[in-house]
Amino acid sequence: MVTGLLKVIKNNNMVNIIGHRYINLFLSGVLFVAAVIAIATFGFKTGNDFQGGSLLEVKFTKNLPVITEVQSTLTPLNFGNISIQTVENDGLLFKLRFINESEHQQILSALRNKYENEESKVLEERFETIGAAVSKQLRTRTFYAVVVVLAGIIAYVAYAFRGVSKPVASWKYGVVAVVALFHDVTITAGVFAVLGHYLGVEVDIPFVVALLTILGYSVNDTIVVFDRIRENLIRHSSNNFAGTINTAINETFARSINTTATTLLTLLALFFFGGETIKHFVLALLIGIFLGAYSSIFVASPLLVECFNWQNRKRA
Repeated sequence: MVTGLLKVIKNNNMVNIIGHRYINLFLSGVLFVAAVIAIATFGFKTGNDFQGGSLLEVKFTKNLPVITEVQSTLTPLNFGNISIQTVENDGLLFKLRFINESEHQQILSALRNKYENEESKVLEERFETIGAAVSKQLRTRTFYAVVVVLAGIIAYVAYAFRGVSKPVASWKYGVVAVVALFHDVTITAGVFAVLGHYLGVEVDIPFVVALLTILGYSVNDTIVVFDRIRENLIRHSSNNFAGTINTAINETFARSINTTATTLLTLLALFFFGGETIKHFVLALLIGIFLGAYSSIFVASPLLVECFNWQNRKRA
């Protein structure tokens, strides 16, 4: 489909994206509602960053043990539920409740007594603890960070488009851009709510960093389209607002696809060949950046047309 669109644009034939906007908006609406339902139903499986706890990573110099066997080894210590996952081909990552230094050493001693010998060693790679007060502070700061970013985007877009107040007020460009961002972030979060429920994928600080990155990337893509709309409105009459937007989308379509494709290729390489610890971070970026490119063309621009139509109906 994308290849066909690029061929049409290359041959200077206009694709009537605005004319079919209701199909795209319906699809986005379905995905958005599904994401909201997933978040409300499943919630998020939060990591130690947001709920407090401890993280221990150890490396086995030879013969990585089976996870179920390791869990059996640690069960007598009565540390409650311990999540264990492999790291690369020779390490294990333990996530558990907040433990003190004495309990930390108990875990290491149990592992070393069980698995260390003359040929194999158990090496500690890292140990991190986050208390409940710190995790609560992180949740609060995360919320404020997202709010500040969204408010800043609206203010910036309204200022950047101050010279284009007709036929749609400049501040509405900022609001529409934020609606598109909310679409991208919510669907990405919905995917992670489902993954957390069924596969145990956790939401932590790197996930928040991924969301903020998505916000920046998505608004950049949207601004490229909006900027071309602004240029066309200045050069030409604004009588055919929908046609002007459709022209701007067609003029920037190839650029959006090429930029997004090269970014996604890099992220795919990181996802498949990068370390286990960044896999979920990269997955969030893959989903969000794809949605950002989609929303800038098929959500944000059509919503501008709907704003224009709504204000005309209101005046009539």
